Amino acid sequence: MTTVLIAGGAGYIGSTVASACLDAGITPVILDNLVRGRREFTEGRTFYEGDIADGPLIDRIFAEHPDIRAVVHCAALIVVPESVADPIGYYEANVGKSLSFVGHLHRNGCDRIIFSSSASIYRAEDGSPVDEDSPLAPQSPYARTKAVCEGMFADIAVTGPRVLSLRYFNPVGADPRLRTGLQLRRPSHALGVLIQAHREGRPFPITGTDYPTRDGTGIRDYVHVWDLAAAHVAAIERFDSILTGSERSIAINLGTGSGTTVRELCDAFNRVVSTPLTTVDAGPRPGDVAGGYTKSDRAAELLGWTPKLSVEDGIRSALEWIPVRDQLLKD
Repeated sequence: MTTVLIAGGAGYIGSTVASACLDAGITPVILDNLVRGRREFTEGRTFYEGDIADGPLIDRIFAEHPDIRAVVHCAALIVVPESVADPIGYYEANVGKSLSFVGHLHRNGCDRIIFSSSASIYRAEDGSPVDEDSPLAPQSPYARTKAVCEGMFADIAVTGPRVLSLRYFNPVGADPRLRTGLQLRRPSHALGVLIQAHREGRPFPITGTDYPTRDGTGIRDYVHVWDLAAAHVAAIERFDSILTGSERSIAINLGTGSGTTVRELCDAFNRVVSTPLTTVDAGPRPGDVAGGYTKSDRAAELLGWTPKLSVEDGIRSALEWIPVRDQLLKD
């Protein structure tokens, strides 16, 4: 049975990847400092509480689990406005600690790293799709930390561990079995704000209706978190067939290939709920852009991956998760 170390495995993405691994017969070993992760998401799983930069702890994990075959690196701070307010903290957590982490992994003979990256490193501003060769232009300290890490890992991979970077925009939804989900009470992404508006009985503002998109509203790439988890499992299983010979690092986009506009997101929401959401058109906020979405041809070719779940599925599981989340946060 394959064993993998999941750094950040008590967070939203990492815990869902751990669930998908268990379902696929892969044993996850969880490492998380619980700064943002939830201890409840580690129940029934091998768990080490600590930091990815803690060398003695990494040594202990590998000594106690010498069968670890690969590492999934999801440990990061991810809130864009917070990164603007505290860029030093974000570079320390996302870049500095990642550098220490990969050094500890290399020392322990780990040769396979799957990095949870971000499609926010692209210049996705005009509503058009991006592929892995599109220009990079990260617009926030958070996004820049992901771009810096990718470059750093590519350099290290020449003589150190091989690295497969998975780039995606907006995860939505929850584990279909509701084992884990987004742990924030008031998420700042569009679906979270939309759900909150619906719960409070107020109109949802569609900010910007004159963008160069198919209906004039901004476009984003909402991918169900369970599809993302499936891609991570495929990356674990196909790692050695993807990175062979002199190929030591590669980036793979994970996206829908078409994206979802704000108006389409609202329409999808109303197809799921019994009481329709009302919307109101408004002007764009300062700094807003049309957005973009990813092409995933490389993911289909190398991972055998295409998203199976729809935006409606993401909305439905996000709504089903809310009572579980509320109980979790109350406890």
